[in-house]
Amino acid sequence: MSQAEFAVNFFVALFALIDPIGNVPLFAAATAGARPRDRAMIALYISVFVLVFLTFFYFTGVSLLEFFGISLPAFRIAGGVILFLLGLQMARDDFTATFADAADAASGDPRQFARRRFERMIVPFAMPLLIGPGAISTVVIYAGQARPLGASGALASAGAISAVAVVTLVCFLATPIITRLLGRIGLTIVVRVLGLILCALAVQFILAGLAESTLGLIDPSAAHPYGP
Repeated sequence: MSQAEFAVNFFVALFALIDPIGNVPLFAAATAGARPRDRAMIALYISVFVLVFLTFFYFTGVSLLEFFGISLPAFRIAGGVILFLLGLQMARDDFTATFADAADAASGDPRQFARRRFERMIVPFAMPLLIGPGAISTVVIYAGQARPLGASGALASAGAISAVAVVTLVCFLATPIITRLLGRIGLTIVVRVLGLILCALAVQFILAGLAESTLGLIDPSAAHPYGP
């Protein structure tokens, strides 16, 4: 596999897992009440977080989890629990209230407001919604595949991760356009439907984690219904 092919494959895999386009309605709901420049700054913070966090896991691999004695199945189960709680909030229309801070949006330092809102969105929006067990596992796997390529493989990987972060920023900056197209009612419907999907995805994470950490407890076809 050439350096270019490796970079493209890595980018496509990460883009599909992070799914910045599909998460635009969630970002719009999470930044409800924020001014345009505040929303842009929050989008920048999240994109930088994606870049730094994925790069960190690329170079550390599973060594950090091993240091704390945490397996990837356990990490997958924990992420599934957090995602399930997020999905319940979205389905019950509590999602926006979790992040809303109208007083800060109306006045004060925009950077301070953006930082406060971003701190509330790190968990569960930035992680594990954007960067979940699947994305982390993918980064670790591609880090292993890049070793035979040497420095060029590391450079291609850094480029792929950076490209995903940039695309995430562009998608979130386009939130006002998408919000206007959907409208308030459309956005509410999308968020609630996605909440139900997230609950199902969370259960799937938990099933996969249990299947990987036990022997015969979970049917493999239930843990991975569409293949490994």
